[in-house]
This record gives sequence, structure tokens and C-alpha cells, in this order.
Amino acid sequence: MELSGINNELLKKPKVVDKNYDNSKMSNEDFLKVLLADLQWQDPLEAKDISEFINNSVKLREMEVLNNFQKTVDMLKSANESNALLYGSSLIGKKISYEGNSTYVQNGKSTVRFKLDDDADIVKITVLDSSGKPVDSKTFENVKGNKELTFKIENENLPDGYYTVYIEAQKDGEKVKSTVYSQALVEGILREDGKIKALFGNKKVDIDSIVQIGG
Repeated sequence: MELSGINNELLKKPKVVDKNYDNSKMSNEDFLKVLLADLQWQDPLEAKDISEFINNSVKLREMEVLNNFQKTVDMLKSANESNALLYGSSLIGKKISYEGNSTYVQNGKSTVRFKLDDDADIVKITVLDSSGKPVDSKTFENVKGNKELTFKIENENLPDGYYTVYIEAQKDGEKVKSTVYSQALVEGILREDGKIKALFGNKKVDIDSIVQIGG
């Protein structure tokens, strides 16, 4: 219904921000403008509860902060991966010790370390070549668990290359788990699935599994 003497244009609410305005980028000044305009033009007999408006605006601002934070985290992660790749490249051509059972024999020699989860009555170590043929072995008795032991391969007849180290430990006839640390010669570095991996032989291992460089 038109009111006599009043231009209908004057009854229209003012445009505080554009229709497609992105609320997540609303400045504090624009937020106050919208809030005050909404209060000014509301029906005094049906006053709105502005708490929901404020809560929604706060949530939008929180989302903006989180998005900006995530972008920063992603940038730092990318930079960290690049630095890790550069660090990894310095390992190329170097001998390392890592958690795994494929050990590199050079000039007939290699050093293998192992640790048992529990005490064992007997521990048998067998070294296999690429065809699965045993080329060396040694037996330990009454081995304490959680203690690192060393097994040295010394056979000048072995050609250079990778050999599989198999450890069989038993206590009262039950199998005891073991962790093996072998040697490898790093041939390359790869970034895969967000992780940096060392390449050698036909294997690739996370550089986090490297426990020693050199030696």
C-alpha cells in the first residue's frame, strides 16, 4: 500500500553491499554496515534476533582463517618436501644402513645388525643369493632380546650385489620376531606419495628407515 506524500523509492532498503558479495571476505567495517542497516530497516513490531546473523558471520570468518591457514600449511609442506628431496640427493653414491633384510655385499663384505623382540634359545642367520641359494650362515645361542647384535659377511668369493638375510629365532619352540638392519648403496632418490625414498637394487625405502650413513 502506498503512503500519501512519500516516494516509494525512499522506502526501499539501501544497498550496503553487492548482491553477490562474498561474506567470507567481509571486512569489519562492512560487517557493521550490514548489521546497522538490518537493525535500522527491520519492523520494530517484529524485531529480528541478530544472534544467528552474528554467529553465521563469525563462522564464515573462521572458515576464511582456516582456509588461509591451510594454504600456509600446504606451502610449508611443499617447501619441506623440496628440502627433503635435496637432502636425499646428497645420499646418492653413499653406503647406508636401513631397516630391511636385503644387504649389499662389496668385495665379499657386508655388516648386518639385528635385534630380537624377546630372548631366544637359538638364532640362525642364513644369507641367500638372488637365486635363493644359501651362501653363508651362522648360529647364535641364548640371545637376549632387545639387544642389538652384529653379523659380518666375509666371503671373498661372493660377487658384489644384494643378498637376502633370513633370521630364524626360537624360544621354547616358539618363533621370536626380529628386526634386521642391512647395508645398501644409494643409487637414486624418489619423491612418492609425499615421502622421500632411497633407491637401490630393485628396492625403494623411506629415508626415515635409514639408521646410519656411511660405515
